[in-house]
Amino acid sequence: MLSSSLSRCFVVWASVGALAALAGGAGCGSSSHSGFDSQNGGGAGDGGLIGSDDGGGGGSLGGGGDDAGGGTNSPPAEVWGHSPDTLYKVDPNTKAVSVQGKFNGCTNVIDLALDSASNMYVTTQTGFYKVDKSTAACTEIATGSYPNSLSFVPAGTLDPSVEALVGYVGDQYVRIDPSTGKIVNLGLLGAGSGVVSSGDIVSVKGGPSYLTVSGGSKCSSMDCLIEVDPKTGAQTKNYGSIGHTAVFGIAFWAGTVYAFDEGGDVFAVTIDASGKLTTTAIPVPNPPSGLKFWGAGSTTSAPPHGPS
Repeated sequence: MLSSSLSRCFVVWASVGALAALAGGAGCGSSSHSGFDSQNGGGAGDGGLIGSDDGGGGGSLGGGGDDAGGGTNSPPAEVWGHSPDTLYKVDPNTKAVSVQGKFNGCTNVIDLALDSASNMYVTTQTGFYKVDKSTAACTEIATGSYPNSLSFVPAGTLDPSVEALVGYVGDQYVRIDPSTGKIVNLGLLGAGSGVVSSGDIVSVKGGPSYLTVSGGSKCSSMDCLIEVDPKTGAQTKNYGSIGHTAVFGIAFWAGTVYAFDEGGDVFAVTIDASGKLTTTAIPVPNPPSGLKFWGAGSTTSAPPHGPS
């Protein structure tokens, strides 16, 4: 779970995305690539985490993207991963992995998330950005410390009419305003569970919300995959070991979780009716030396189930 040089004391929030050719991140706690400082906070608002008395989502926070409501058209079949400096795309139908491009205008990217219209956002160790996924060009929204686990959750989850951008700081569930970068606290992963976010969260409309975690009695040697309640952030089910450590990115498409770890591995995860996990390696063509995946993501409009 530890890497060599970039501090990541923040721990992720399961959203999807990250492949890249940069070698070197540093570990702190269970998730090593975050620059989040829970004391100084992050974001453009007041620069800090704002406590929530009721543990629920703040209705005043904006939804995601220019057309956050999405549409009725099916989204393109794609999930995204990234390294600290490079954006990757995976075709969930063919499992082909390709390089989309080097990030331009942001660096040391620690996670990404996409809304229902496939608008892409990323966090770095020093800021929050919107990204043109066709070119990997970054536009700054706010500076500060941000989570390294991100995902949008569908409209109707925390706000009746718009999607919400969420994540985890250790076991703290947070929400980020995609227009301003302001962060508020929402809830906790679960008292007494002993687990904290280890890398990423992913959520889809009409489907589950998954998080990779570490710690506790079940997840001390390998990361685990758990299911969470996207309204509260609380753990609802632990599926057990995912067979890898430092799984810093997860995405979802048609009933399959796509996972990306700091060792440069990409793999598919399926869950059968009994709750048993099965992982299948996905090769990365001509991977650069020292490839590390620091995040991943997929649209909330991804199909929740595969073909029957």
